[in-house]
Amino acid sequence: APEGLMQALEDLDYLAALDNDGNLSEFGIIMSEFPLDPQLSKSLLASCEFECVDEMLTIAAMVTAPSCFLHAPAGTEEIARTRWHRFSHPAGDHFTLINIFNAFKAATANPTLPGNTEKWCRDCFLSCSALSMAGVIRAELVEIMKRIELPISQPDFGSEENLLSIKKALLSGYFMHIARDVDGSGNYLMLTHKQVAQLHPFSSYYNTRRIPEWVLFHEFSISEGNSIRVVSEISPYLFAELVPQYYFSNLPPSESKDILQEVINHLAPVSATKEEEK
Repeated sequence: APEGLMQALEDLDYLAALDNDGNLSEFGIIMSEFPLDPQLSKSLLASCEFECVDEMLTIAAMVTAPSCFLHAPAGTEEIARTRWHRFSHPAGDHFTLINIFNAFKAATANPTLPGNTEKWCRDCFLSCSALSMAGVIRAELVEIMKRIELPISQPDFGSEENLLSIKKALLSGYFMHIARDVDGSGNYLMLTHKQVAQLHPFSSYYNTRRIPEWVLFHEFSISEGNSIRVVSEISPYLFAELVPQYYFSNLPPSESKDILQEVINHLAPVSATKEEEK
């Protein structure tokens, strides 16, 4: 549909993938080298700047492969949630996916588990085929990075600096996927479309006491009860720092936008001071 095409072009423009004539920019040409959604491709390239490439490669592979979570048979839902909780990361689902992939790699390499990786996955209510597929996708992405001579930083997952860098890389591509809990009970209003969504049951935040106010999500699914999938907490200050101003100005009016505008106004004098120092 023409509306869909125009929306796609607008999104590419926000991601700096187009030049003033509507052709692919130099950055857009590099983005197109990756067989990924444009937003994910942008985040992966941004990770080169923020030196968290190793971790972003894992996230990109895990969200591109089928979901690694198995639907628990009736009566075993609580057991499954307890097993998944072992991998939960307080920063959110993107980081939880890194924990799961690293645990899968460790289980695969464990000499005491020869041929039992599938059993390990079943015991954890995880899909062995999906995790294996993520491994293949990740290896392909690494080859592309090497072919076009992009730097691959060393793994540093777990440090505070690394966690912040990953969030910055994610926000560089997914600033259009931000939602705010408007009533403190997990009803998330998306900034772009002003639709309300709930957390997907596979989220590490689902059915927990701690529900983050501001989140970045990977995708929105109408078919699964208006839910947002793969969700991680973000700071409105971090969003204000990284969001393109021309995208923000085009957002529909909302209380969330007003809050973010106050944050941007608060940050403006700081940014001006930094420019003067430069």
